[in-house]
Amino acid sequence: MKRIAAEPYRDIDFSRATRGPVIAPEPGKTKISIRIDNAVIEYFKAQVERAGSGNYQTLMNDALAAYIQQLSVIDAVRQVVREELAAPGSKGRAARTRAVTA
Repeated sequence: MKRIAAEPYRDIDFSRATRGPVIAPEPGKTKISIRIDNAVIEYFKAQVERAGSGNYQTLMNDALAAYIQQLSVIDAVRQVVREELAAPGSKGRAARTRAVTA
């Protein structure tokens, strides 16, 4: 095996250098630090392991995004039901109950 020599010391000028990540962050994403229960992390890591590849953090992000989507769909359905019940000509709750029991 060929031996690799260490690079000699170089005097590098960092006076015009800027701090920050070398790789620009992905647009639309924010890096945060949160505490999550071990059981939750283990669950998502197990899901990735079963799939054979992937990233548990991406899976967690996808699960949270799906939850938000589900909530917005449920809110939309509730709004439609409220509008239908409040529409002129629709029978009120009491009238429907009497019609069902009669």
